[in-house]
Amino acid sequence: MLSLALISAGPADDGRWYAGGYSFSDELGGFRILSVNGSGTRDDPIEIQEQLNLATPVTLVIRGANPSRLDATEQTGVHFRIVTVNRSGLGWIGFGFELQEIRGKPSDFDDGLSFGQTNPNPDFISSNRFQRFESRFESYDRLSFEDGHVDPLDLAAFGFFVTDMTPVPEFYLVQDPRIPSS
Repeated sequence: MLSLALISAGPADDGRWYAGGYSFSDELGGFRILSVNGSGTRDDPIEIQEQLNLATPVTLVIRGANPSRLDATEQTGVHFRIVTVNRSGLGWIGFGFELQEIRGKPSDFDDGLSFGQTNPNPDFISSNRFQRFESRFESYDRLSFEDGHVDPLDLAAFGFFVTDMTPVPEFYLVQDPRIPSS
């Protein structure tokens, strides 16, 4: 039997990365996952290191890898830390995240998926490059970071808490680097 440390050291045979009862995939393109580790607690968030090759929205596919994740006792949420290398060739002046239970359709109140709507603690949201954030719960679940920048080849780190009160086997995290308009 493989240890969890070995599984999270690189993608599994199916191309997915595993950590904290979830699998993570860059299968929709535009970015590449470099590593995934962590259990999903506040002290040990699931950390996804990635590089974004475009300055357009990209979508991370998240699947429940552990059936016990769907138990009622597991519905409290998971802490994430996204560490992104800007390989787009353009500077970013903002960055947004959007949760989707159905790909292409923003999460709404009824799906139970949110950036901690049941516990909107601002201490759970962070960035090393942006000074301000705004959470929008309705009519979609978005988290926008502003007042900062990420130059090409620099790293940006983001922390947030995701709750899913009616868990489904698959959901999506859209990541949207914002560039200056001309």
